[in-house]
Formats: sequence, structure tokens, C-alpha cells
Amino acid sequence: MRTRYFSFLALAIAAGFLVVASQAFAAPAIAGVALGVGIGMGVCSVGIVLRFHRHIPSLVAGALTALVSAWMIIASQVFSLGTVQDLTFAEALGIVGISIAALTAHELSTERVVHSLALRTADASDYEEHVPQRSDRMREPIAG
Repeated sequence: MRTRYFSFLALAIAAGFLVVASQAFAAPAIAGVALGVGIGMGVCSVGIVLRFHRHIPSLVAGALTALVSAWMIIASQVFSLGTVQDLTFAEALGIVGISIAALTAHELSTERVVHSLALRTADASDYEEHVPQRSDRMREPIAG
């Protein structure tokens, strides 16, 4: 299921880029970047929903990301540039949070290693199992 991991990682990186871009770029550029990245994140998140619909955490995270991405696309075209800057920042932070939660859920669902420590007392039978048994017909050393 590396596809799911890399999909959520790509969403987190794209949203992280939007967080920085919303504070560093000029307002008209932010609207265009939010539209483009929002479309890309929407396509990726719909793909996650369609591919991993049986894994409930992935389904929920993908659906939430698709919803936020759709709102980002609409907001980048409807609102004024100052509002788009603030909304893009908030939406990108939300998608980063959703992606981190989805990556955590992925790691928890694929964890195969069980860490346990069992203490028990050893008795004489435990040592007897590991001691090699002597044969009755031991060879005598060859004298020279």
C-alpha cells in the first residue's frame, strides 16, 4: 500500500507549498497557484477515495481533502484577492493536518512489528535442552 502513503505525502507537500506560497507570493499569483494546486489535490484525493474506499481512515481523509480542495477551487475564483490569500493559507493548513492524520493512520494500519517483553523464570529443564548430550562411545584420544 505504498500508493496510499505516497498519495498522502504528495498532498502534504503540495499543501505545505501552498502555506508558504500564500504568505510569500503576491495576491494575484496566490489565486492562480491556489486554483492549480487545488485542482491537483482534488484529483489526487478523489483517486484516493476511489482506490482505498474499503479503508475507512483513507476514505474519510480523502473525502475531507477532496471537499477542502473543491472549496479552494471555488474560493480562488469567487472571493477578493485578500480573502483568497487568507483562505488559501487556512485551507492549506487544514489539508496538511488531514494528510498528517492520514499518514499516521496508514502507519498504524501497516505496522507489523509487535513489541512485547515477557519475563519468565528459568528452571533446570530449560538448561538441559541446550546442553549437548554426551555419547556413551566417546573416542579415546590417539596417543602418539
